Amino acid sequence: MDFSFTEEQEAVRELAARIFSDLATPERLKEVEATDERFDAKLWSELAAAGLLGIWLPEAVGGSGLGFVAAGIVAEEAGRVAAAVPYIASAVLGAGPIVEFGDDEQQRRWVSPMVAGDLVLTAALVEQGGDPFSPHTTATRQGDGWRLDGTKSFVPAGMIAHGVVVSARTDDGIGLFIVDPGASGVSRQGQEATSRQIEAELELSGVVVGPGDVLVTGPAGVDALRWLLEHAEAALCLCVAGACDAAVKLTAQYTTTREQFGKPIATFQAVGQRAADAYIDAEAVRLTAWQAVWRLAEGLLATSEVAVAKYWADEGGQRVVHAAQHLHGGMGVDRDYPLHRYYLLTKHLALTLGGATTSLLRLGDVLASEPA
Repeated sequence: MDFSFTEEQEAVRELAARIFSDLATPERLKEVEATDERFDAKLWSELAAAGLLGIWLPEAVGGSGLGFVAAGIVAEEAGRVAAAVPYIASAVLGAGPIVEFGDDEQQRRWVSPMVAGDLVLTAALVEQGGDPFSPHTTATRQGDGWRLDGTKSFVPAGMIAHGVVVSARTDDGIGLFIVDPGASGVSRQGQEATSRQIEAELELSGVVVGPGDVLVTGPAGVDALRWLLEHAEAALCLCVAGACDAAVKLTAQYTTTREQFGKPIATFQAVGQRAADAYIDAEAVRLTAWQAVWRLAEGLLATSEVAVAKYWADEGGQRVVHAAQHLHGGMGVDRDYPLHRYYLLTKHLALTLGGATTSLLRLGDVLASEPA
């Protein structure tokens, strides 16, 4: 097996790492966190100018056409600095299904401006107490269009998004629709997440979408929603992998310089064991995430791999950041020190699109359906 990246992919990593490390500094993050939107517009513009917002999208919409692995690379680097930009929400959750299922006009209207950094996209897939794979929001035929009714919660970047892909149940399946948050019948309210990001609750009351805003409906919508959720979860897992890697490296640096009894605490057996466990968990998060992303990029069935990756990102990721904070002692809870951002981000993403239990149940369903 060859686990190495291509030259193009390595170039994407180097470019993304340089932009994120130069612009998403702890000082800059602190400034952005003090704003109402919690959105780093300067970093967003730089990512667009560098071609990273559309790195995995086709050239027809202004992207580079480098595939989903390239999107995973950017997501991992974003997690490595806990960047205050909605990369996954916009480039994967929002743009992904429009490119995959939309027509040329929809792509021209929504995706091309996103790639240029002129707007933000997202998707509304979660409902309170519901399963993202089985939405309760309804879509009812109304003339040549559709009427949407329901409430979507925890919409990433929902307060700054210009277009939202909404999942809804139809009479014969599931539909994905593009909704303008400013349209009649749409109301949104901010929800502050654990990671300090501002998400949104979208209430849809008689929202009418025309035929030009429909991506897919009916039986085909079930597979389309699965495609979207699996790509979103895989990208989120790599974001967690980046945060875990950064937390482990920060902990290694701290424990080799922090001394007790005249020795670096890294030389203490208990510290070394805890750090080693965190490193192993971080590697498991990274490897399972990349396995899922690679299979999706190759067009292979990846339901089991995504569920495994999400479980490790949720459970293993939590162990990593807990260990990192523990080994930092009092410094670990200092909000002027960058470690807490990785803890908050990992906790937030562990609950996004369902937690570890949800992933295990999904994996169980897959295993139960396989022939003995």
